[in-house]
Amino acid sequence: MAGSQDVSVSATGGFEEGWYATDLGEYRPGDHTYDHYAHDSLPPLDPSRYTGAFDWLGGLTEGEGAGGPVPERAAPLRAAAEALAAHGLGLPSDFTAFQSSPHHLVLDEVSVTACWTSISEPLPSPVEPGAFLVRFLRDQQDCLFWYLYLRPSGDTFVVVSPVDYEYEYETQALPGDEPVIVEAHRAEIRWCAPSFEAFAHRYWLENRLWHVLHGTGGGDSLTDPQLRAYAAHYIPSALTD
Repeated sequence: MAGSQDVSVSATGGFEEGWYATDLGEYRPGDHTYDHYAHDSLPPLDPSRYTGAFDWLGGLTEGEGAGGPVPERAAPLRAAAEALAAHGLGLPSDFTAFQSSPHHLVLDEVSVTACWTSISEPLPSPVEPGAFLVRFLRDQQDCLFWYLYLRPSGDTFVVVSPVDYEYEYETQALPGDEPVIVEAHRAEIRWCAPSFEAFAHRYWLENRLWHVLHGTGGGDSLTDPQLRAYAAHYIPSALTD
């Protein structure tokens, strides 16, 4: 799988881009729990797959334990949607479909750093009036937090930050809105995916691949077509061995 995927500044809402993730063994070394990888260094994924059907996961109504929407997931999603609606915004449909499905813990289950799903109420963006953050995933050690970023223009993408903005707002720890402070906050936020489904797919692939490369893959192996294709970006022989 060759090629690059440059990300324009306009597509990132003015944020610097970056994929923060674990190493992939000798094929993508890392020095820390999470390292920064530029998007043009990552295996490109086909954006036409991201229709909200999650076909790469086998769909949201297929597989072990699958069924209809999970009732206990409805309350936090409804609360977030209602709060956003008051500002003329809404949760993206791919996010709502995934989070209300029986597969809503898939990212938790594959995470090699014990990240877990944690949906926050909408939080005002510290850098853009009228924009909001909705946290959906957090590292077990609170090293990183992943958010939906919803702009008043209607654009939505995924960002990552070491800052727990829910905690910052609850403790009133966020400083004022002077330009220098706004830019300091902007420096703490990185654009990491154009949609929730795009983020979920790459996260799901990379964490499964990490387990395979470190010998903890369970039932996964490089015979899996998706893992095999992803690995081929780093391991050219993966498609021929």
